[in-house]
Amino acid sequence: MTTLSNAELMNRQYRFQRHIYDATRTHYLAWRRRLIADLKPPQDGSIVEVACGTGWNLLRAAKAYPRAQLYGFDISREMLDTANSSIVRRGMAARWKLAEGDATNLDLNAMFGLAVADRVFISYALSMIPDWPAAIEQALSQLAMGGQLHVVDFGRMDQIPALSRSAFLRFLAHYNVTPRRYLENTLRTAAERHGDSYRFEEMPSGYCAYAVITRAGRIVSAA
Repeated sequence: MTTLSNAELMNRQYRFQRHIYDATRTHYLAWRRRLIADLKPPQDGSIVEVACGTGWNLLRAAKAYPRAQLYGFDISREMLDTANSSIVRRGMAARWKLAEGDATNLDLNAMFGLAVADRVFISYALSMIPDWPAAIEQALSQLAMGGQLHVVDFGRMDQIPALSRSAFLRFLAHYNVTPRRYLENTLRTAAERHGDSYRFEEMPSGYCAYAVITRAGRIVSAA
């Protein structure tokens, strides 16, 4: 049996799903708007989304931070086609740069000519990246001093009734999504290793989690 690469798997999965992705995901991908509101990049700063998908998040970041430089990359060419169509349709192509790339081998300079980023965020993607700890490390390595990595994803779901949790996990598995039970520990360990500050929050039910790692150095935010 031929084993598909992650890029091939994502392209196959989203070849048709990308056309209905935003309409069918918005109701259960919680705290994305919160993440975007919390980015607060410096004036004329850079925002990079890891695994940007259809561009739903970056479109909203563009509206929230009209002077920010926006960058997004994804391993799926299919998703990037949809993202590109969305930004062209909305007249935002001049503000964005998109690229095809792997989160576990991130090089912003090679992708975008960008030395470091002020804000990097990962929204519901670590649960789909096989080597997700490597993606965290790569994102941190590309941050400016005082820059921030924001992560939102599914949580441990420990307080959700067992039958409901089991059914939802089966649903997610159908789409190659695996919530990372050790997300908090992995993020904290990465932050401590780099001497960075860290905060983590999970919904009372454990449904989803949100974390911010701030690189050591002066904390820079919008006025």
